[in-house]
Amino acid sequence: MPLIARLRAYAAEMFGAPATPPDPEAEQHLAAVALLVHVARVDGTLAAVERDRLARLLTHRFAPDEARARALIERAIGFDNETRDVAELVEMIGRDVPEEERRGLLGLAWAVAAADGQVHEFEDDLVWRVGQLLGFDDAAITATRAVALAGLPLPQVPVR
Repeated sequence: MPLIARLRAYAAEMFGAPATPPDPEAEQHLAAVALLVHVARVDGTLAAVERDRLARLLTHRFAPDEARARALIERAIGFDNETRDVAELVEMIGRDVPEEERRGLLGLAWAVAAADGQVHEFEDDLVWRVGQLLGFDDAAITATRAVALAGLPLPQVPVR
């Protein structure tokens, strides 16, 4: 059972909160966006250029328009604040996500890291770790990085 579902069940039991059935796809999307927010904020801030790039990248992948993408980013910021680290976010996304979708998410992470025109050391290290947590070897991470940073199209398949 994913962590978010366990937290909801715990809240329902302890506080009498309504135990609404979770929407696994929505939870995976939120975890994926929180992961991207985490990448953008690794240097301590979510700069306007990073927020703008993130909103553009999310539009049509996770949200139908930019306004909803920005709202999703705000929810993801709160969600990221509640999680311990990227490993927890990757776990919430799930291990059964097809490789092409995981590669697309990794490409988005590289694109967010490069939002200000360069990938800083902390961003590089974090996205590399994300790639490993998503199950990729060094060669696959390097190839995905090269595609994302060259501005080539990334897989358009949204994370489930």
